[in-house]
Amino acid sequence: MATEQELSDFLKSVDKRAFKRTLYHVRNEEAALDIVQDSMLKLAEHYGDKPPGELPMLFQRILTNCTLDWFRRQKTRNALFSSLSDFEGPGEDGADFDLLEVHTGLPDGETAQSAEDTLRRTQVLQAIESEIQQLPARQREAFLMRYWEEMDVAETAAAMGCSEGSVKTHCFRAVQTLSKALKAKGIVL
Repeated sequence: MATEQELSDFLKSVDKRAFKRTLYHVRNEEAALDIVQDSMLKLAEHYGDKPPGELPMLFQRILTNCTLDWFRRQKTRNALFSSLSDFEGPGEDGADFDLLEVHTGLPDGETAQSAEDTLRRTQVLQAIESEIQQLPARQREAFLMRYWEEMDVAETAAAMGCSEGSVKTHCFRAVQTLSKALKAKGIVL
């Protein structure tokens, strides 16, 4: 049985990665935040009494299901209604609000990088993220679970609802596609 503190610690440890993974899928920051929040609430509400070792797999499955539900709702909504956001302009001050603009300080012991190094690193990361977004959905999902979430093949297969062989195939194809695309851009890791 997970204590309230263990559940809280688990949720804190996965929130950023879950957001990034969901953002790759839905390509909408607000929707990604909602999906991750709903997933966390469902985990706490329905499975908070499970052992701590079971929480990662349960959360991955809930997150996947919430993402699929979001796509289903979008499909239905788009079939029935026109988007009301087409009629809205920018905010009152004329600028868009970015929820991800957060400043974090350097951890102890780290030195500041030069502006050039920071810019170069940011550009490389943006290029990598852009190429990940271009992957087919199943390849992207398998790649992110295996290499971003650091799940093993069996866990990834269980979370995706497919065989281990399919996970390996999706990951292999994703790595090959990313490798070619990044080499074409002159990025060698």
